[in-house]
Amino acid sequence: MCFGEVITAMITPFREDGAVNYEKAQELAVHLIENGSDGILVSGTTGESPTLTYDETETLFREVKDAVGKKATIIGGAGSNCTGEIIKHIKIYNKIGLDGYLSVVPYYNKPTQSGILKHFEAINAAVECPVMLYNIPGRTGVNMEVDTIAKLAELKYIKALKESTGSVDDLSQLKMKLPEDFSIYSGDDFMTLAAVALGARGVVSVASHFVGKEIKEMIQCVKNNNMDRALELHLRLYPIFKGMFVTANPIPTKTGLNLLGFEVGGFRLPLCEGTAEQTEFIKNLLQKYELLP
Repeated sequence: MCFGEVITAMITPFREDGAVNYEKAQELAVHLIENGSDGILVSGTTGESPTLTYDETETLFREVKDAVGKKATIIGGAGSNCTGEIIKHIKIYNKIGLDGYLSVVPYYNKPTQSGILKHFEAINAAVECPVMLYNIPGRTGVNMEVDTIAKLAELKYIKALKESTGSVDDLSQLKMKLPEDFSIYSGDDFMTLAAVALGARGVVSVASHFVGKEIKEMIQCVKNNNMDRALELHLRLYPIFKGMFVTANPIPTKTGLNLLGFEVGGFRLPLCEGTAEQTEFIKNLLQKYELLP
């Protein structure tokens, strides 16, 4: 299963009063597709999913899907640390006709590997489209082990993985144990080159809000064995890969988009604006890539 090579984990735009700006979300999704993205992840962590209501998330899915049509894959964030709650809402989301779901390892309650397995077995039984697992122990507090992922890959709808451990060792083991048609995606922009060289399909990216075409070219270069050019692009893009995490995601990305005139609004607490120094850093970073005058 391939959702594309560059999937942008899209921010969620807000209006001045804090309401979701669905029209701006549609506009941004189309812009991203025109600038290197093969797919859009809606209501992921970068989209401030922890502070979106389920109704807002459902409406975002519908609006972005309507705007994009068949031009790219639309993946909906559908994760929770309450199995029953997310299954209830997945049964509603199924009616929208998304191309897939991204479902994160349950966070904070730190389930065992058996608990993780049962959680995703329940999700597999509820969905009607492919699921991309999301392993990010730095946020969830627990790592989904390679053997657990391999067992889940045997299920009907579990077809991909967003890998955010930063471990080349884990990536190597995953490629050895997973079926050939199971897609691995780097969950970190800075790991994309290494991940694709090890057989990953592509990346679920944050930096692609700004440099999607270059990321796409880098991935294509790796797959076409043009490693000199791929490395050149990686080193050129590395500062923005890291710079977009100078403070909590998605503060730098939203700040950057606003500097570029996209008017995507502010944040919902507990996220808030970055410092003046961080904003200046983002401004200088965008100037480095000739995105700002």
